[in-house]
Amino acid sequence: MGLLSSLRPHRRGALSGGGGGGQWQWSFLDAVWAVFLLAVVIFLALVFTPRRGEPLSAASSALAGATVPPCAASEVDLLPCEDPRRSSRLSREMNYYRERHCPARGEAPVCLVPPPRGYRVPVPWPESLHKIWHGNMPYGKIAERKGHQGWMKQEGSYFIFPGGGTMFPDGAEQYIEKLAQYVPLKSGLLRTGLDMGCGVASFGGFLLKENIMTLSFAPRDSHKSQIQFALERGIPAFLLMLGTRRLPFPAQSFDFVHCSRCLIPFTAYNGSYLIEVDRLLRPGGYLIISGPPVQWKKQEKEWTELKEMALAFCYKLITVDGNTAIWKKPTKASCLPNQNGFNIDLCSTDDDPDQAWYFKLKKCVSKVSLADEIAVGSILKWPDRLSKPSARASLMDNGANLFELDTQKWVKRVSYYKKSLGVKLGTAKIRNVMDMNAYLGGLAAAVVSDPVWVMNVVPAKKPLTLGVIYDRGLIGVYHDWCEPFSTYPRTYDFIHADRINSLIRDPISGKSRCDLFDVMLEMDRILRPEGIAVIRDSPDVIDKAAQVARSIRWTVQVHDSEPESGGTEKILVATKTYWKLPLT
Repeated sequence: MGLLSSLRPHRRGALSGGGGGGQWQWSFLDAVWAVFLLAVVIFLALVFTPRRGEPLSAASSALAGATVPPCAASEVDLLPCEDPRRSSRLSREMNYYRERHCPARGEAPVCLVPPPRGYRVPVPWPESLHKIWHGNMPYGKIAERKGHQGWMKQEGSYFIFPGGGTMFPDGAEQYIEKLAQYVPLKSGLLRTGLDMGCGVASFGGFLLKENIMTLSFAPRDSHKSQIQFALERGIPAFLLMLGTRRLPFPAQSFDFVHCSRCLIPFTAYNGSYLIEVDRLLRPGGYLIISGPPVQWKKQEKEWTELKEMALAFCYKLITVDGNTAIWKKPTKASCLPNQNGFNIDLCSTDDDPDQAWYFKLKKCVSKVSLADEIAVGSILKWPDRLSKPSARASLMDNGANLFELDTQKWVKRVSYYKKSLGVKLGTAKIRNVMDMNAYLGGLAAAVVSDPVWVMNVVPAKKPLTLGVIYDRGLIGVYHDWCEPFSTYPRTYDFIHADRINSLIRDPISGKSRCDLFDVMLEMDRILRPEGIAVIRDSPDVIDKAAQVARSIRWTVQVHDSEPESGGTEKILVATKTYWKLPLT
């Protein structure tokens, strides 16, 4: 009959003192019982009724066993923080509208992003470098517009990637050979690169065989899906715009920065964009610009300004080869202040160049610390730098020892994952890997011999250890997991979350800033169908995570942790099921 049926009054008949016949009467105890049950109903309604602006209601539903509904078919490429429906209302100044702008808590849709019709398990690496399934991203605009430049073309059920780009239509391999005449791309001296405005990331993709890890980025723009294509190919890539804020990377991280017709106005806004490149470029690193304004018709003024501003930074112009210019950053501390014509000076001593999460660009040059120790040529070559703590690690309390312990711990953990938990790291099933709580990059270091690349995410509210990760020759970004990540749906094969509850807690107050449900719903968005998620935490957190996982259609197994962990943790291994929207 249900809870409300018990609120009916009792039939009192003969006990009512006669004359009442079939009348219904209330006793004092009836009234108390009714009020109590009504209070229970109201309480349950308040807990389980979704309300705008209160994400805990969705979490409560998940914990109560409800299945999260699918999003509409139109949301197959949902990008909560790069949504043109929101950004179109924002300022165009310095491309502010193309940067991250996330929905307020409670405004994002609570649903599971469906795959497009015709979706298949992606082509495995390394074959995916050259071709992917058309049905996984049935968008032909880039092929139509850029096919003549060798970006990509459609052939039957595949998109084919010949390896070309706007400035290298004959292929990235030939272009890389040209650059290698001036830049040591084949010696192990350079390991980490940043490709700005990367297209479908063929440049970064073909550098992988030289053991160079290039993080390629581009915004969501008129091409719409260029980063999505790059990730589907198994190439490290990230959705990002250089606009009004620092890019979410630590200072002095990249051994080279590359721009091939990226159309970034480096000298505009008092040189803010070239200043940002200088912040990111490791001392002794290389800046490579191909295309405008380098010896470009009708951009003579911009080209002159770029040369003069680079000279003000004491960059050495190595060569100008056609429309390609290459500079080398000095290995010593900045030569500023100097008598430059751009009024560029050093930042004050209170500037932290590693602060880069929603941090406004500065019009001053950050002071370089440890320039000699972490410069290209001073830092160890690849692969030796992977296993040795850098000078930046030594700045941490007991840093060198923590580095060694973390490295050893993750070697054991990854071995346990593979041998005891059946996680298919090292096989063709896993290419794109994310570590949501990377710390010093120990997980990425432990899988470096596998055919994977790892996006190391350092939470923005935790100690900023990402510079140490880059010193190891690995890549990553800052992020706050109470917000969606800047990537397309279905872009990672394997996601790892160590101490997932710490990602949502405020480090000072200890209070939750968002809910476990919010984080796992975002994990589902970016995980590929049949992809694997591994979550480590205390038994009570893992119990909650398992309930949420089932509500988002994951299959779940919970395991004991490695013997070395002392039994204080549980490990959840989940597989995202491959489901489809019903035909309409």
